Amino acid sequence: MDQPRAQGLYDPRHEHDACGVGFVAHVKGRKSHQIIEQGLLILCNLNHRGAVGADPLMGDGAGILIQIPDLLYREEMALKGVQLPPPGEYGVGMIFLPKEHASRRACEQELERTVRAEGQLVLGWRDVRVDDEMPMSPAVKAREPVIRQLFIG
Repeated sequence: MDQPRAQGLYDPRHEHDACGVGFVAHVKGRKSHQIIEQGLLILCNLNHRGAVGADPLMGDGAGILIQIPDLLYREEMALKGVQLPPPGEYGVGMIFLPKEHASRRACEQELERTVRAEGQLVLGWRDVRVDDEMPMSPAVKAREPVIRQLFIG
């Protein structure tokens, strides 16, 4: 296959395959936990994609993309007094934030300002639970971010 010629910052010598992509779906669009399990199995079987280096506890952070779990989010946000719009009328941002409180708060405020500047509504925040018992490289653990979700309407 012919590559485009080098120009500016683009150099075709840096092109490579996107090895390590899997796709699982129900052909009729049905949701099921089995699809999630199959997606995670694919991820586990793609170790060759370069996800692990010299330290086996230091991965690349790869994951799976799923449909917004509306019922879960609706229930959890209701506990915070937030009524979410109908499915498809809100978005969820997965945000990785600094551990240090003042820096984290500054980032959150800037995100909220940007959402409002774009004419959108900040509906609320949700803390993402993580498994603190998951084996992790000390180098990674020291840099593990706080993960929060920003709901936008």
